[in-house]
Parts: sequence; structure tokens; C-alpha cells
Amino acid sequence: MTTPPEMRDLARLLLAYEAFADKTPQSVGSATLSVYEKLRHCLSAFAGAAAFESFAFRALMQAQSEAPRLWAVKVVADGSLEGLSELESQVDIDMELAGEEGAILIARLLNLLHIFLGEALTLSLLRDAWPGAAFDDRNSVNGRKA
Repeated sequence: MTTPPEMRDLARLLLAYEAFADKTPQSVGSATLSVYEKLRHCLSAFAGAAAFESFAFRALMQAQSEAPRLWAVKVVADGSLEGLSELESQVDIDMELAGEEGAILIARLLNLLHIFLGEALTLSLLRDAWPGAAFDDRNSVNGRKA
């Protein structure tokens, strides 16, 4: 099962937004970690750290089927990620591939949030994490505004 295209597009939007949020381009891995950490903070505040860890673990397991290099990444007990920055530091890394792997992981996480929390609540959490970002019907899975 692949990630829905709408979730992949939303993940890419968040990664791009985060990569250029401070006017200084971040590396692909840094942007992925920034997006992940913002999602972790918002969902942990809403549902608790254990709930986020469960979502994150499941998202990572799903993402590993699409991006095998993510097998080097682990979700630890507090929900944070280990090993993502090491992937980026590999000498032979293809930055486009790394960006796609980050998008896959974030898209899988967003898809699980959408499935379990619903569209309106997921978009509300995204608006809390990225107050300056525009989340409209183009980012909506079913074409309606939340």
C-alpha cells in the first residue's frame, strides 16, 4: 500500500515550508526532523506522548516498505527519532532520494492522523504547529475545507 498522493503533497508542502521557514535553507534531514518534531509536540500535547509514539512507530513501519533506507531509523520511547541524521551524513546519499524518504515518513504519519483523528482535527493540529502556513482545500483529502 502506498501513501495517498494528497498526503505526500501535504508532507512536501510542510517540508518545504520548514526548510525555508527561517530564510536559511535547511538540509533535507533537518527539515524532516523539524516537521516531525512539530508534529510530535502538537500531538503529544493533545493526546499524550504514548499516543504519538504509537502513531510514529506505525508510520515508520509503513514508510520502511516504500523507503528501505528508513530501516536504520528508530522511534524511541519518548517518540523522538534516532538515525535519521545519520542517513543524511552518508557520503553517497542522493539528496532527492533523501527528500523523498522524508516526505514518505511524514506523509505516512499525516495519513494515520487523518484516519484516526479525522480531517478537521488533523488540519487544526497542523494550523497550531504552523500558524503562518495556509492549509486550504488543496491540502484536503476529500476536497473540502476543514
